[in-house]
Amino acid sequence: MSDLIPTEIRLRRTSRMLEVSFADGSRFELPFEYLRVHSPSAEVKGHGPGQEVLVLGKENVAITAVEPVGQYAVKLVFDDGHDTGLYTWKYLHELGREQRAKWARYLERKARERPNS
Repeated sequence: MSDLIPTEIRLRRTSRMLEVSFADGSRFELPFEYLRVHSPSAEVKGHGPGQEVLVLGKENVAITAVEPVGQYAVKLVFDDGHDTGLYTWKYLHELGREQRAKWARYLERKARERPNS
């Protein structure tokens, strides 16, 4: 579990990425939109299985702050006012490790919701 601790977190505003490096040697570049639509907040995740909310219209969202929460997480503050949900080290690592699959699922759901876009 100690290798799931970030060794570096960089907010890259120009490329709109949060770069996270972990003690296990993994390094992920996570787009702001990806992080916003996969927020661990109850607003996005719901309060139980099957209650997830499809978040749309976040293509241009920005992260304005990354705030540490103890030794286990960060709170990301987005310019659309969203600032709930804690991104634990474990969840950030999962988002990085499963980025391709999670993003593909999101795009599929988005296409079903907005077939003409």
